[in-house]
Amino acid sequence: MEKGMSDIYLTDREDGFIEIEQQNTRNAVIEQYIRVRKNQGLTQAELAKRAGIPRTNITRFESCNYNPSLEMMVKIASALNMKVQIQLVGK
Repeated sequence: MEKGMSDIYLTDREDGFIEIEQQNTRNAVIEQYIRVRKNQGLTQAELAKRAGIPRTNITRFESCNYNPSLEMMVKIASALNMKVQIQLVGK
């Protein structure tokens, strides 16, 4: 039987590490996304229109105030003529 997230017990140290990893990963994705958008000469409004999502979501995402869904990331990547690639790598 597969364990759910509520069944995983972490020490404070492990919990803090996971939080830092999530933040670092999110920040790296946001930085890459902003760089690609700017390199393509797109404004937030233009990208939002291409992706079919509200500009406010783009603004909040770029300012690290929004955790986008995978669906939103795929829409943004597609609007940038790119794809989302997720990898699990060993520590």
